[in-house]
Amino acid sequence: MRVLIVDDEKLARDRLRELLNDIGGYTVVGEAMNGTEAVEKSAEFNPDVLLMDIRMPGMDGLEAAMHLMGMENPPAVIFTTAYDQHALDAFDVNAVDYLLKPIRKDRLAKALSKAHKLTAKQIAEISQARPEPAARTHISVHLRGNIRLVPVPDILYFLADSKYVVVRTPTEEHLIEDSLVNLEKEFGDRFLRIHRNALVSTGSIKGIEKNPAGTWQISLKNYDKKLDVSRRHTAQVRRWARNRPMAG
Repeated sequence: MRVLIVDDEKLARDRLRELLNDIGGYTVVGEAMNGTEAVEKSAEFNPDVLLMDIRMPGMDGLEAAMHLMGMENPPAVIFTTAYDQHALDAFDVNAVDYLLKPIRKDRLAKALSKAHKLTAKQIAEISQARPEPAARTHISVHLRGNIRLVPVPDILYFLADSKYVVVRTPTEEHLIEDSLVNLEKEFGDRFLRIHRNALVSTGSIKGIEKNPAGTWQISLKNYDKKLDVSRRHTAQVRRWARNRPMAG
């Protein structure tokens, strides 16, 4: 069985590697220090199972596990954690395996022997059980079985297009299967609804102006195209503009 170890602490990674050597029958194909690396190295090394810490800087283990769901053949995941009992209840209820730090060899061997793939529903419910559910740090784009991670701060806007949503950065455009309603719920503090089919990054807004037709448009930093503001959302957008100074 091929194992990828994911933990931001080197001592914890070394400890897991030693335990795996003691148990025998497992090959460590790589190590990662955060969720972003976990996703990238999973795509590169195709491990059978991840031993993954939950609390890590940047992308945490739960978000990484959610992104991994999009792989053609996602690995099994066993979480390693120092969470308190309240948080662990969510793992037990959702039948998701975890190892409580400090990790014991017998417990690790048992977990590996029954490691299984997770579902998006399991991960979502565990994430919601946290005291403060966190918004994703990245959006995952699935390209021919591979995963491309797009940092949320790089996104200029989300635009609904038929059954897909366009994710636009200053240099690229991707399609994801999501809904603007869900994206607005998750990122409502960072994106502004300007149209029934558009959410715009507030940090990317350069200005708001009236065009010759009498309707309003938003101009963005590092992007030439202007986006239309619908009549329905004009008051909300103008109110936002009055309360939040925009960069030039």
